[in-house]
Amino acid sequence: MKYIHIGGELKAPAIAVGCMRITSLEHPALSRYIHTALDGGANFFDHADIYGGGACEEAFGRVLAEEPGLRDKVIIQGKCGIRKEMYDFSKEHILESVEGILRRLGTDRLDLLLLHRPDALMEPEEVAAAFNALESSGKVLRFGVSNFSARQLEFLQSGLKQKLLVNQLQFGLMCTGLVTHALSANTPFPGAADRDGEVLDFCRLHRITVQAWSPLMYGFFEGVFLDNEKCPELNQKLRELSEKYGASPQTLAIAWILRHPARIQAICGTTNVQRLQDFCTACDVNLSRQDWYALYLAAGNRLP
Repeated sequence: MKYIHIGGELKAPAIAVGCMRITSLEHPALSRYIHTALDGGANFFDHADIYGGGACEEAFGRVLAEEPGLRDKVIIQGKCGIRKEMYDFSKEHILESVEGILRRLGTDRLDLLLLHRPDALMEPEEVAAAFNALESSGKVLRFGVSNFSARQLEFLQSGLKQKLLVNQLQFGLMCTGLVTHALSANTPFPGAADRDGEVLDFCRLHRITVQAWSPLMYGFFEGVFLDNEKCPELNQKLRELSEKYGASPQTLAIAWILRHPARIQAICGTTNVQRLQDFCTACDVNLSRQDWYALYLAAGNRLP
């Protein structure tokens, strides 16, 4: 397993386990799944209070409860701020959310708490009051955000004493906006449009770790691109390189993300044990520069 330091502080695996779909596993299977991740070095688990309406946290908590000592072997990240038909970064909601998350997980602390999506009514001072209370009580050790632009990050950080360590963003071979903007600079191409304030470069400058969510998806939750007839050139190139590197196409798709020098952490949400093992081996694949660009182009992108 390859390790990174989140925000320059927390040592964590480059492969994190997304827990959005773990309620599809029966309890014994979930326990085996968690231990498979640990055996592969992936001890980082990404949760959110909206995953399964809290049921995913409860399922994970049952595994923690029956195995004393397991909590100290894992890094748990939670997310809050999304409510039905609204976003809510009020102090009251953040504090209530964390209490619920901790109760469902059966733990006394979160290693990381992220604000899930930007709230148009966000007041940094109110978020700061919540973060200060959570930090002083020991209920949350570190903080970050998800789906924030560079300016939103800067605005929120202006009111906080805690450093924001994480920005979780959609990124993968069929969602390349984080790099396409930079590659298309000074051109009339559609990809040159700045949609996020050059957030990848901003995060690198400020030592904020980017976490790539849904790395195998195309579009916005439109489906997985692997073996998808809508992505023939990309899948053909992945199969070609699979033979060259002795790794599965899905492993190479994650290795493509890890090859970027930003030290991105990939959030892999599969509940298939074999796929999880494949994802963990992506850390052992070092794509050449030529092959990284070949995959980028095969995904339908262009270079000036």
